Amino acid sequence: MFKRKIAVINGKGEVLIKEESVPQLSHNQTLIEVHHSLVSAGTEILNIVARRKNPDASQADLSAGYSTAGIVKEVAGESNWLKPGMRVMAMGANGAHHADYVCVPNNLIVPVPDALPFEEAVYACLAATAMQAIHRAELKLGEYGAVLGLGCIGNLAAQLAQLNGARVIGWDALPSRLEIARKCGINHTANYLESDAVQMSQIFSEPYGLEFALLAFGGNGTEAIRSLMSCMMQSADGHLIGRIISIGAIQFELQGGARMGNMDIRFSSRTGPGYHDPEYEYGADYPKGFVPFTTQRNLRELLRLMAEKRLLVTPLTTHFMPLEKYPEIIERVLDDPNQVLGVVLNMER
Repeated sequence: MFKRKIAVINGKGEVLIKEESVPQLSHNQTLIEVHHSLVSAGTEILNIVARRKNPDASQADLSAGYSTAGIVKEVAGESNWLKPGMRVMAMGANGAHHADYVCVPNNLIVPVPDALPFEEAVYACLAATAMQAIHRAELKLGEYGAVLGLGCIGNLAAQLAQLNGARVIGWDALPSRLEIARKCGINHTANYLESDAVQMSQIFSEPYGLEFALLAFGGNGTEAIRSLMSCMMQSADGHLIGRIISIGAIQFELQGGARMGNMDIRFSSRTGPGYHDPEYEYGADYPKGFVPFTTQRNLRELLRLMAEKRLLVTPLTTHFMPLEKYPEIIERVLDDPNQVLGVVLNMER
């Protein structure tokens, strides 16, 4: 088998580009010639920081990345639609790495519409995480909500909420992310460090109050939830009503007591049913009448929305660079994460 270049994180947390043999295809896997991949400034940075905090040179290299797009080269096993030469997007920590060739389980691959560039298609994985949160939020046409954190997933979640007919206000502290949000059609935003986001959200949602909120950030969320409690819909006796969905890895303490009355706190992760289920990833499916929105269906629908220019991802890309520059951009993210949002890698040939 021929060689490939791939980004890895070694046991000491060092970021490297190494050369290795392309893995042999297993049953129900597809070999893809990658054109672009998307850096996850969340998961990838967490892995690097964890290894640098507790370095162990004996640890095996960790392949970086989980969202790619390119051309099918070879299909192994059973597939009634995957064919060599097809334009596809692929995802998953089990193969869709920052590399010029990847081997990915067949059910984590979807076709890319002809009108959609690969550098946009790579956002489908993060968009699917946002879409799963929208499903968990059970939005209704005309509801009012807030999205706290306008990184890639928060931005995409806000756009999808608006596509569902909800009215959304986005909170963030970074002017650059607020500006990008506006370029993506999120017209109601609040810089919670420079303005009163609570009051702005109360005015925005008058006379009802917020009916849902999406928490798209990491760290301690106690203060954020406390602020949201002043914005949520209330019953006549002062009990709060609505849903708060946590997408990011946050921790929080609830201090509302009985006043939390009819509030739902929900958690959402992954890209939909199927991801990290080996049987599904390698070809099995769920009963469509009971599990309609699988990871693969979510990806397909999101790519269509991107191709139709109803879900905007181009403004999210702040950096576009070759694979060889991956170690450089990672250090830039570690030094000043506020200057980096979407990073698309190009596999130069």
